[in-house]
Amino acid sequence: MTATVHRAADAAPLAEGKDLPPSLHFIGGAFVDTAAERFTEVIDPSSEDVIARVPEGNREDVDRAVAAAVGAKEEWARLVPKERSEVLHAIADRLAEHTDVLVRLEAANTGKPLSVARDDVDGTIDTFRFIAGALRATTSMAAGDYVEDHLSVILREPLGVVGLVTPWNYPLMMAAWKIAPTLGAGNTLVIKPSEQTPLTTLKFAELVADLLPPGVVNVVTGDGPVVGARLAEHPDIAMIALTGSVGSGRAVARTAAESLKRVHLELGGKAPVVIFEDADLEAAAVALRTAGYWNSGQECGAACRVLVHASVADRFTEELVREVGKLIVGDPRAGEHVDIGPLVSKAHFDRVRGYLGRARSQGVRAAIGGSSLDGPGYFVAPTVLVDVPEGAEIAREEVFGPVVTVETFTDENEAIRRANDVPFGLSASVWTENARRSHAVAARLDAGTVWVNSHLVLANEVPWGGFKGSGYGRDLSLYALDDYSRTKHVMHHHGR
Repeated sequence: MTATVHRAADAAPLAEGKDLPPSLHFIGGAFVDTAAERFTEVIDPSSEDVIARVPEGNREDVDRAVAAAVGAKEEWARLVPKERSEVLHAIADRLAEHTDVLVRLEAANTGKPLSVARDDVDGTIDTFRFIAGALRATTSMAAGDYVEDHLSVILREPLGVVGLVTPWNYPLMMAAWKIAPTLGAGNTLVIKPSEQTPLTTLKFAELVADLLPPGVVNVVTGDGPVVGARLAEHPDIAMIALTGSVGSGRAVARTAAESLKRVHLELGGKAPVVIFEDADLEAAAVALRTAGYWNSGQECGAACRVLVHASVADRFTEELVREVGKLIVGDPRAGEHVDIGPLVSKAHFDRVRGYLGRARSQGVRAAIGGSSLDGPGYFVAPTVLVDVPEGAEIAREEVFGPVVTVETFTDENEAIRRANDVPFGLSASVWTENARRSHAVAARLDAGTVWVNSHLVLANEVPWGGFKGSGYGRDLSLYALDDYSRTKHVMHHHGR
């Protein structure tokens, strides 16, 4: 079966005119003129058309933005939790009022199907609502006398100014995952969105400008080696938080080490899906149709690496290929029925095709898909790869495309060893009807999130983050508020 790209008869842009934000930096509560000599073209990956041109920021732009954030930090930090909570609720309300334009803008900039873009916007809104409530209910160690005649009080304080670097796969939602707890904890911020997908972050700034004191939120567009590096090294930034590639994480951590600023990294993944012989194979295949191919597989928690017991491998593969064959590839303008859009850029498209080509040359076989699709646009067919040997590149490195590999194992210890035998440790799943086995295996998997009989199910109430090469720090939940604040112990001598 060969996938085809569904396209709209009417190729009108999803977002244009007043839908688009100003193509400028947002500093001190306003969009500001830039002296930038270079601009980045923002491309619609479904059509390869240019949507906008945004400035490539420089060190001076970052310094202006940091100065604005420094100027605003004391006033924002002094607000009591109720006041900050009300602002975050107002932000959520404002975003909800503009859901339609945000969905269309995100779909245009990333190629996401409308359903995926809508889920991102809904998740963004819920992130602000959750943090708005959570920041009013933070808990800490009880005040008390832990030394005779000395009262200990534990305080949670803002860090100051936080630098944020966000990725291209979830531009708006990943921004929310970082902006909401940063603001909730009482910090101000400068955010650098991906140079490929800056539009919804700039639109966010435009929509909420009147809800925040000037300087609390600042946006500087540009490249990582310039804007991101300056954020990581800036002496007035207390913390740098990045979601991105392992290479970007290493670069940020190295630079931040010079000033000993706090670092929060959410990096790549290569999630193992361990399917035992007693698993519900049909349910697993149905779940992986979403969990392996959501957002065209451009998802760090994607169910991309199946390890299935040899005795049921053929049956499971048949089920998975059947489910993947139902996926509809297309331009988001084609309608709500589209499941999978293009990859985000020509460079990433070529990268994924390179992985597929090398896998073929190593004897790996595509049970379905395995190639790119006719343009315009950067489309790759939903792919299931079989006959994958242990240690193959395609099964160890993060492809970040609509590609799922299937390997086999014969016993539990082998499955766990191979599941853990990658540099990443973000997420994993276990499929079995044996409750004792599910607990035991989940405990031995080296991943920050382990699902049992499901995959890629997230909630704002629970933490998200990884081990090993997947980074450190936690997004979502109360743990995020902890990450973006600091603990102070104040001890009072009250002896008489």
